[in-house]
Amino acid sequence: MPASIITTEDLKAFKKELLSEIKELFKKQQKGVIAKKWLKSTEVMEMLKISPGTLQNFRVNGTLPFTKMGGIIYYDALDIQEILTNNKINNNF
Repeated sequence: MPASIITTEDLKAFKKELLSEIKELFKKQQKGVIAKKWLKSTEVMEMLKISPGTLQNFRVNGTLPFTKMGGIIYYDALDIQEILTNNKINNNF
């Protein structure tokens, strides 16, 4: 197997690319973009700062759609974002 020589220029280019990708991840996180498609109950409770009982009420009354597989309940992150956006209240005084 032939050996590859890595130059300092290669390392500098790698560093720039890596920093660029990290910055993009931080920007997405700050904008509220959720990286995961499906969230578990604990993640949803943490994100919305609600109790297990409130989350159950949201499931029971149909406020928050969910999927149950093998006893684990999953929530679509896009559904949560959409519900928050649709229930946004603008107070224009």
